[in-house]
Parts: sequence; C-alpha cells; structure tokens
Amino acid sequence: MKQIDARGVSCPQPVLMTKKGLNENPDGIDVFVDNVTAKGNVQRFMKNSGYKVNIKEENDYYVMSARK
Repeated sequence: MKQIDARGVSCPQPVLMTKKGLNENPDGIDVFVDNVTAKGNVQRFMKNSGYKVNIKEENDYYVMSARK
C-alpha cells in the first residue's frame, strides 16, 4: 500500500498530496499527518472521494487509511 508522509506540511498541501496518491493508487493509500487541521481536511477529502477512512492515532501523529 502506498504511504504518503505529510507530517510537518501545512494545508492545503496534505490534501493535494492525498489527491495525487489516490489518483496513482485508486484502491487506497495511507497518509501520515501531524496536526488536527490536516487530519480533518484529509479525512473530508477522502470521504468525499468515496473512500472509507480509518484513523489511528500514534504517539504524535495520525495514520489515515483510505480504502474503497
């Protein structure tokens, strides 16, 4: 599964990185973000794009998995 590391990146860049990743891997991707704003924006984008979203909180970041 493709992984996108968007930690330390400000919005809207994590959403753009997610969009590119899903275009290249339409079955799903994992995205790493480290702030609540990026988490909300990426989650909304994934759901609006028709993906099921699973979010797991690690020590200081979130792992967001998008699957069809």
